[in-house]
Amino acid sequence: MRSSGLGEADLCQHGPNVPTTTGNLSVSVSQSSSYRSLPFDQARLDRLMDEAGIDILIATSKHNVQYLLGGYRFFFFDYMDAVALNRYLPVVVYQKGKPDNTAYFGAALEIFERQLGKFWPPVVETGTWSSTDAIQLAVEHIRKIGASSSTIGVEKAFVPMDGGQLLHDNGYRIADAAFVLERLRLIKTPDELTLLREASERVVQSMAATFDYCLPGMTKNDLVAKLRREEVNRDLKFEYCLITAGRDLNRSPSEQKLQAGDVISLDSAGNFHGYIGDLCRMGILGEPDAELEDLLGLITHIQSEARKPVKAGARGGDIFTIADAIIDQSPHKPYMEFLAHGMGLVSHEGPRLTSVGPVPYQGYDEDRALEAGMVISIETAIKHPTRGYIKLEDTVVVTASGSEGFGDEFRGWNRAGVYGGV
Repeated sequence: MRSSGLGEADLCQHGPNVPTTTGNLSVSVSQSSSYRSLPFDQARLDRLMDEAGIDILIATSKHNVQYLLGGYRFFFFDYMDAVALNRYLPVVVYQKGKPDNTAYFGAALEIFERQLGKFWPPVVETGTWSSTDAIQLAVEHIRKIGASSSTIGVEKAFVPMDGGQLLHDNGYRIADAAFVLERLRLIKTPDELTLLREASERVVQSMAATFDYCLPGMTKNDLVAKLRREEVNRDLKFEYCLITAGRDLNRSPSEQKLQAGDVISLDSAGNFHGYIGDLCRMGILGEPDAELEDLLGLITHIQSEARKPVKAGARGGDIFTIADAIIDQSPHKPYMEFLAHGMGLVSHEGPRLTSVGPVPYQGYDEDRALEAGMVISIETAIKHPTRGYIKLEDTVVVTASGSEGFGDEFRGWNRAGVYGGV
């Protein structure tokens, strides 16, 4: 156990712009944070924590750590957390109303990131090799700032059992902070909107290139591999692709071969600096007949009508009210699906607009007003029994006067095989 006093070793943990001449932690951490603007809305976070009865926040998910650190994510563990017999666990500790007490505890290899000045928190330690290493440092830091009797807010779904046990053994009152952090991220900044726009546009451009490439005889696996390359070449991190071909409604990549006349759906997420572009577009190996034009036309109509109530001040659930009314009048209702959900660092983050969607959560924002800067995915699908799976998914940002679509290209029937697989 490290000493509770602040020694020379502790002083060197401060970020490059934080004075380290003070020899007493209680004095140092009580100073004003005016030396630097925080990368998040402190007043909003403090209010959310106060409403939840949380005094100290411990963030451990990659997405919330990234948000609180102003965009930082450690490249070494970007894809996988496991190391030896344990795992990487980044930890941000924030005390309500006292940003100068903020600390970041990262992996040993993050020493190089620290040397580059990547971290704003006044206290930074980069020496962990396990989840318990990281949580133990958080426990010691909470003790140092005199907050051991506080209520600690954690992301319960993102704290490993051994780390959670360590918090429990230290006698803390534990609350779930997942909702607090989701509401903190709810309104996107202009910089975040730029990243989401780029993610969306790059995903649909990758899809268009993939449709151009495909030919009869290729497999669904071939198309997903092509889409992955296209997204990576556009500086995206490929997340997944749900794909259908022909009449088959199975959406997994497989060795199913494409045939002339097949309709193809590509539903993919590409990650751009942590922010997700998640859209769906349609292609066809040939020319769409009148029925296919009508089916995609119906989906396009629903997508367009569902956007009409999207503006700051409108009731969130009105998106569903309008779309459901159109679907109720359609002969295709038995095999149609409609959904709208929040997007950002996480798929299906706030705003939560329904309690009856496929991902189970309460529609907290269904009867609340939309706010400018919210980002919503709107999607309509037809699981047609003879024509196959037909879907559009669009990304829409709420503005003061209405909405704006991100990646609003290639929403019709994309003729596949234009370049003959070149």
